[in-house]
Amino acid sequence: MRAAPRPDRPSRLKLFLRRQKRLLRPVGGLVFIGLLATGGWYALQMPVVQEQISPLRDRLLGTNALRVTAINITGANLTDENAVLQALNTRVGAPILSFSVSGARERLNALPFVDHASVARHLSGEIDVTLVERPPYAVWQHQGHFELIDRLGKPVPGQDGSTKDAAAFLHLPLVVGDGANLAASGLIDTLLQEPEVRSRVTAAVRVSDRRWNLSLRDGATVLLPEGEEAPAIHRLAVFQASTHLLDRPVVLIDMRLPDRLTIRELPPPPPAETAPNQTAGASKSAQPSTH
Repeated sequence: MRAAPRPDRPSRLKLFLRRQKRLLRPVGGLVFIGLLATGGWYALQMPVVQEQISPLRDRLLGTNALRVTAINITGANLTDENAVLQALNTRVGAPILSFSVSGARERLNALPFVDHASVARHLSGEIDVTLVERPPYAVWQHQGHFELIDRLGKPVPGQDGSTKDAAAFLHLPLVVGDGANLAASGLIDTLLQEPEVRSRVTAAVRVSDRRWNLSLRDGATVLLPEGEEAPAIHRLAVFQASTHLLDRPVVLIDMRLPDRLTIRELPPPPPAETAPNQTAGASKSAQPSTH
């Protein structure tokens, strides 16, 4: 004969929940501690909190060994050093542990002429900054505005109209027109081989994205053949050396045909007109008086 179940015995479901509650109690404590630590870490990153705890942190860790002692910058040929220091957002004597390497790298990469930057922080107190710049190769005029481009014809990054020294780029060649940026390097390299011609060129104008016209500083225009710019420029340099062609009062030099050269010169100025009665008046005044 089976004994009757005790009325105060808990059910199987209640026993199961009790066991799970005992198992989950330490897990919940760990989750709570993790959430508390995460919230505290994020709170410590706030600038206001950082400013309040920095004196205490410096006293605990020691201020002399954990401060910025030197900032070493290499590769800043076009980039202003003050702009680099401002992008680093630190200075000599500042706490080294509060310096953000990733934030400094982002701000450096946004500077004009910087292709990419690397930043290293050392516990000795030194910060090393290495810049790889993308130097401008020419000035491209298109659609009514000017833009610095590199050798590949791509815009130099970070242009905002307030470059380090705009006057430093006045010596760069000027290329004009659609497609001029992508075709500029070959033409400019050829001009650099012929300094007598290059010194007289103020702009290279791309015509229908097929060929070039050279604008000279005296107002003349040189029409270059399509796809044969280099031989034509070399021929022009030979003519300049033998006949001083570019020093003559020419308006147009057409080199589009390989077997001939067409030159249009300025018309001669009209002869100066002699003032009327100038000779008669002089003769009359030379006659002696009869009175």
